Amino acid sequence: MTSVLQLPAELWLQVFSFLSWRDKLQVRCTCSHFRYLLDKSCSLWRGFSLVLRDFSRYNRPFWRSLAQRHVGSVSVRSGKKKHLRQLSTWLPALHALRLDDWTEGGVSELKQFHRLQRLSITSCSIPVKSLDFLFPLSHQLTQLSICNVQLTCPSSHLLAAVSQLTRLTSLVLHHNGSLRVPTLSGILTHLTELKQLSWTMITYRTLSHDFFSPAHLSGADTLQLSDLQLLNYDAVVTQEVLQPLSRLHSLSIFHLYSVPGPTCHLQTWLTSLPQLRSLSVHGGHPLAAYADFLPSSLLSLTLCVDLQPEDLQVVSIRAPHLEQLHLEPWSSSSNLVRLLPQLFPHLRTLRIRHHHVSDSDFLQLQQLQRLNTLEVLDSYYRPDPTDPSWVVYEPSPRLLQLISDLQKLTNHRVRVITSSHRDPLTCHCV
Repeated sequence: MTSVLQLPAELWLQVFSFLSWRDKLQVRCTCSHFRYLLDKSCSLWRGFSLVLRDFSRYNRPFWRSLAQRHVGSVSVRSGKKKHLRQLSTWLPALHALRLDDWTEGGVSELKQFHRLQRLSITSCSIPVKSLDFLFPLSHQLTQLSICNVQLTCPSSHLLAAVSQLTRLTSLVLHHNGSLRVPTLSGILTHLTELKQLSWTMITYRTLSHDFFSPAHLSGADTLQLSDLQLLNYDAVVTQEVLQPLSRLHSLSIFHLYSVPGPTCHLQTWLTSLPQLRSLSVHGGHPLAAYADFLPSSLLSLTLCVDLQPEDLQVVSIRAPHLEQLHLEPWSSSSNLVRLLPQLFPHLRTLRIRHHHVSDSDFLQLQQLQRLNTLEVLDSYYRPDPTDPSWVVYEPSPRLLQLISDLQKLTNHRVRVITSSHRDPLTCHCV
């Protein structure tokens, strides 16, 4: 019998392509032959993101293996300038970098990464006094994320620095409210290629008529912006303010307070965005206040709000072609899950919590004939009911059995996820 190690390399690479990142790393440790095959095949590691911490643990063979795989996405936690220099030496072609809990004031070493396109800076323990380190990256950055960073520079300096990044297609800027920006028109004037914007906007005033109107737009012109996220939102808007956003396809609103004000401004947003395909609402008014205003173009909907079963019936009428649903009502969802197969028969992706949902209601999800992905958001349990402090953050035996039963009923058509698989470079605020 031919040894498995004598099988063609192409066959092994095909087998390895079906493995997760974790499984690939485990297989790599089994023998030198598999390690050689995995390290030399860059295609197997395409899209692989690596988290680095405590750089003293990494030796030359470790760095050499990363270089052989052409790893292009790295998250550095509690790093220093010397670590960036080390990183640029071994991975000069790095295209995505996240600095988490950066411990030094300057980040001038970023200029050594000549191919860097995605940059994320988050949870810095040292105040950032200047953003001049962005200037050398102005002609290469396409995605920038600054989150949970103490910015001590004037807002005018920050806006001027960001406006230099004319190739940006995605901008995330989340702050604690210290940044006062009366209008986004200045940034949008320079960032003509911007498609995705996520912004913290703490204001109770009515937005100015030119808040989203860059100087290069006139008359009936609209922005190229397709995805907008607004955090800590509680502002008043008019249809005139939103006119430049008529091409918007995705809107996410994270309200500042769970207790809403007297007027539901989301109604104005929904009536002004005729092409909206994705809507995410967190907090604010209950669903009943704006359900009748949902556009029929909606394909994806996230609701982390107060809602009742009759509200979902309105949604099914207003958005009959919904394919993705993320449901986290403030009250128990036990009486909602059973309605989903009848109300939303076109669902392909569903995200729910399973606690307080009966086994029979959970298994009725098999009736969703087009469902291919189900994500259970609360995959934890308490082994001892008398000790509520003892929590195990993994699927309970009951949940595992339910998943197995559901997959059998659907002939394994439905993939069930019990933990969120996030891009390490994305912001965790949303």
